[in-house]
Amino acid sequence: METSLYLPVKTFLEGLGFAVKGEVMGCDLVALKDGAPEAVVIGELKLSFTLELVLQAVDRSAAADEVWLAVKASARGRGREHDSRVRKLCRLCGFGLLSVLPMGGVEVVVEPVPWKPRHDGKRRSRIVAEHRRRKGDPAEGGSTRRPIMTAYRQRTLAMAQALAAGPLRPRDLRELAPDALAILTRNVYGWFERTGRGVYALSEPGHAALATWKEHLPARPAE
Repeated sequence: METSLYLPVKTFLEGLGFAVKGEVMGCDLVALKDGAPEAVVIGELKLSFTLELVLQAVDRSAAADEVWLAVKASARGRGREHDSRVRKLCRLCGFGLLSVLPMGGVEVVVEPVPWKPRHDGKRRSRIVAEHRRRKGDPAEGGSTRRPIMTAYRQRTLAMAQALAAGPLRPRDLRELAPDALAILTRNVYGWFERTGRGVYALSEPGHAALATWKEHLPARPAE
């Protein structure tokens, strides 16, 4: 029974300086160590490594500094606790894994280490910049059937709205979009056309876009 795993795991954690008690608030065991802040370890026991054991650990992780999984050592060391994929899963989740030996000792299979995803600094910066540049919250989360109202599209629409009154130069649009020249020359959506040296007007697709995105157009200043 799973209770046969309790005493060896308790002894192991006590050896690390923890005070251990079983069946605390639905956890198989809880171990505390004095400090500032107090260290909290939660342990979950199963006779074999299962998905249910991992799910329990995931549920407990928000309330603990460390989570240890303990399973009964399999005969001849062929159990799933020695599967390289299981060890990798525990490392990815930050869980410790113990194998309880027949004579009552424990083998540390995986040490608990805080999970740290590989950070993508450039992607993070782009996400933050996009969030900050958007005016309001124009795109409902989960939308898939319509182009997203990005900050770039917002700036481009503001320029299109200004050009609807007549041709302008990039410098005339800089207040609406600091990158007005780049937007006009790239013309990603095909909304602009050059009518003279350094002068741009709204194209037919641009006029259509103003109708399509009418609800997203910036409010015109009061006269």
